[in-house]
Amino acid sequence: MNKIESILVVIKPDGMSRKLVGPILMKLSDTGAELLAIRLLRVSRELAEAHYQHIKGQPFYEITIRHLLGEYHPQKKVLAMVYRREGAVKKFRILTGATNPQEADAQSIRGLYGHVTKDGLFENIIHVSSDPKEAEREIKLWFEPADINEEIFPTKDIKLNSISKKVWA
Repeated sequence: MNKIESILVVIKPDGMSRKLVGPILMKLSDTGAELLAIRLLRVSRELAEAHYQHIKGQPFYEITIRHLLGEYHPQKKVLAMVYRREGAVKKFRILTGATNPQEADAQSIRGLYGHVTKDGLFENIIHVSSDPKEAEREIKLWFEPADINEEIFPTKDIKLNSISKKVWA
């Protein structure tokens, strides 16, 4: 029996610019996962750097950051989502395919829609969390507790200038 997992999914600027949101959402829906949160946003450099902290120092770090910021595409926004289901990480990782679109299964999202630029950038359309621990870290970066339809991680209430706000515990 698989454990119920929450996962972050981000349709990147290349997917947004190529108007692939509809086909991708249909494939995500076919997993039977529950959509808990969705946000359309322009990614800040701080968010991009925090998201990709694990590749800092790699030769492809800066091009990856700039890709998420939308510097190479007309559409500068991304669609970030939180899904939940049994074995979400494994299911969504198979659905999206290998990070390198040239190595992705032909029927996966990256196999169907991704490509590698002449500069070596993996325009792989979509991000999916790599494991449950990383999913929690990423979801907490991209979403506030109030943005999510269910309480999936512990929270606490704090006062901000006499306004209560739920934040990650």
